[in-house]
Amino acid sequence: MAEGEKWIQGAIEHPGAFKKKAEERGMTTAELAAKVTANPEEYDKKTVKQANLAQTLSKLRKRKKAES
Repeated sequence: MAEGEKWIQGAIEHPGAFKKKAEERGMTTAELAAKVTANPEEYDKKTVKQANLAQTLSKLRKRKKAES
């Protein structure tokens, strides 16, 4: 395995934390990520980072499905 292939495991400190925030607000993770990235000054830095990571991971998933 090449170095750096498992960067996702290192980037996710608390699995499910962003999903829990989204569910508490009655949203999906994609909806909350879009809302947070549209107005990042209204949220704390950690939530903004989680939203950016959620959007990045969703893009990776789409690309992986298309390649199969």
